Amino acid sequence: MTGGRPVYCHGNALVLGEKGLLLRGPSGSGKSAFTLALISRCHSRRDFARLVADDRVSLEARNGRLVARPHPAIAGALEVRGLGLTRMEYEPACVLHAIVDICAAGAAPPRMPEETEESEVLLGIALPRLCVEACREVSVARIFLFIQSVGSI
Repeated sequence: MTGGRPVYCHGNALVLGEKGLLLRGPSGSGKSAFTLALISRCHSRRDFARLVADDRVSLEARNGRLVARPHPAIAGALEVRGLGLTRMEYEPACVLHAIVDICAAGAAPPRMPEETEESEVLLGIALPRLCVEACREVSVARIFLFIQSVGSI
């Protein structure tokens, strides 16, 4: 599948090293907090990391890859609870390599996910998928372990 009109989804997109990640979850689940934590951890290790989109992510299938872009009205803005909208450096687009879904507060991901839960198809493109607990430091570590295990597309 190539081209087409972009579709918007509720979530965050970011680049960690050479891999694009789509974070999804209910409102208040910590998508922006996870984005800040993941970027900060990469920077502390002197690895590249950058925001692509916060809150509204444009998705488009291009040549067998899923491309994420920010909504033009809020490009480079990240909502930080307690601070409001904060401007940060951002990438205008990235190829997504994986999806992380954040469980609702109080919910836990399955201990051993079913094979059908380990990936998801978006716009005809299958991506590896991980579910993590909301607002947990251990979830940041799980996300890094997951993204490192994801092969290049």
